[in-house]
Amino acid sequence: MPNFTWDSERNARTGIAEAVFCSGKCLADIQAIIAYHIEQKTPALLTRLDTQVWSALPAEQQDKLDYDPVSRTALLEFTPPAELKSGIAIVAAGTSDLRVAQEAARTLLFNGFAAPMYLDIGVAGLWRLMDQLEAIRQHKIIIAVAGMEGAIFSVLGGLLKAPIIAAPSAIGYGISEGGTTALHSALASCAPGVMAVNIDNGFGAACSAVKIMNQFS
Repeated sequence: MPNFTWDSERNARTGIAEAVFCSGKCLADIQAIIAYHIEQKTPALLTRLDTQVWSALPAEQQDKLDYDPVSRTALLEFTPPAELKSGIAIVAAGTSDLRVAQEAARTLLFNGFAAPMYLDIGVAGLWRLMDQLEAIRQHKIIIAVAGMEGAIFSVLGGLLKAPIIAAPSAIGYGISEGGTTALHSALASCAPGVMAVNIDNGFGAACSAVKIMNQFS
């Protein structure tokens, strides 16, 4: 008996297909899940697939996966639609936040959305954000990724009409190490329209954005 039961109805029920959270799963279970989707010819998104685990997969499975080591995501049996939907943008305070931002972008792609990324525009050099502000304003939802003190969440909330989904990243040192300070900053923001997901949860931020956008499609 396999050690998993795939929720094939989740997409119809919730608007978001089940993803494979690979962290904590043994290699044999990950291989079995991949083999199941290859046999069923169903696309799947794998998250938190570390490079060491990816390298240990058999070559015939690796060939079926579009693997991104930065975000630790893999797309299986997936071909993007000819026309991707728009409306969501990703803003990252620093390039150190790229892992979380890229996880969000890959999740959005799997769900049919093209999301431009605006990288390295944190408040330490506020002019970088201001230079991109008009372009960012063209989008309906903003996923903001930041570590340290997470100041960009409130700054964006005070400048944009779009709702801000704050995705705190575990980037920082001292009191900001581990992302807790950035999470508290998002939760305590005085700028209305800022909501938060858990630390490093680019996948969750993307799913929230997709659910919001799907209400209007």
